[in-house]
Amino acid sequence: MPERTVTVGSRSGLHARSAKLFVRAASAQPVPVRLRVGDRPAVDARSILAVLTQRVKQGTEVTLEADGEGAEQVLAALAELLGRDLDEEGEGARADG
Repeated sequence: MPERTVTVGSRSGLHARSAKLFVRAASAQPVPVRLRVGDRPAVDARSILAVLTQRVKQGTEVTLEADGEGAEQVLAALAELLGRDLDEEGEGARADG
């Protein structure tokens, strides 16, 4: 099963807005995606509740897992998303609107 490890870049980690953006992106993928923190069991990345219960902080390494056609591309896109500071991007988006 393909997997990708990434360091979470958002200042708030995977909480509130950044978790919502990640879950929305994971839900839009053609293959199921799971998120694992350390040696904890992997959780469904399409579930906001499951993601929030992981209590991921900025700088935490998480592992994304996916299986199926296109899994590598899905993992690359989601890893890139998690590596960015989604909180900072959100501030810029609000300022533009």
